[in-house]
Amino acid sequence: MIRGAKEKKERALGEHLHLKGYRCQTPKCALVRRPFKPGPHGQKRGRRTISDFGKQLKEKQKFKLSYGIDESNLRKLLGEAVRSQTSTVEKLIELVERRLDNILYRMGFAASRSQGRQLILHGHVFVNKKRVRSPGFSVKVKDVISVREESREKATFKNLKESLQNYQQPAWLVVDKVKLEGTVLDLPREAELPVEINLLVESFNK
Repeated sequence: MIRGAKEKKERALGEHLHLKGYRCQTPKCALVRRPFKPGPHGQKRGRRTISDFGKQLKEKQKFKLSYGIDESNLRKLLGEAVRSQTSTVEKLIELVERRLDNILYRMGFAASRSQGRQLILHGHVFVNKKRVRSPGFSVKVKDVISVREESREKATFKNLKESLQNYQQPAWLVVDKVKLEGTVLDLPREAELPVEINLLVESFNK
């Protein structure tokens, strides 16, 4: 994705999706500097009435951007969630939250899911002491996720122990802030996301 494209998409949706990690928490955030849609008509005032379909489409775009997945991946995940014996919404949350790139983000090892994907693709991440290079790898309960020993002296990880001191991971994860490893204690049931997942599921069922 070209530089600035992520922030433009956030501005277009008018939502903070934290796609740029720590930058989203500073005055440099695009939505702080330019809280209007990109383009020549972005600063025009007034609200447009959005149809139900438009609302569903917006939620779908927010969900895909938040987790860094494309349309085919989303449809695959939704299909699996619909076929499950549990709540479709809960199952969908479980499936996306169990992605390895998301796990790194939730543990505080990556500032964003995008950075988590890069760490995985560059071979810095192990699951149960085996290197995994697939960002979409689905972790299981009791899996142990760790940073490759040889990678811990790299700039990306040098200040990680310090930054983790004030970080609170979700209850279904436990993180050893000294060993730089985390364990999955339970399946995720909910997620803090600026997305109305019910609308997303409704769009798939139509």
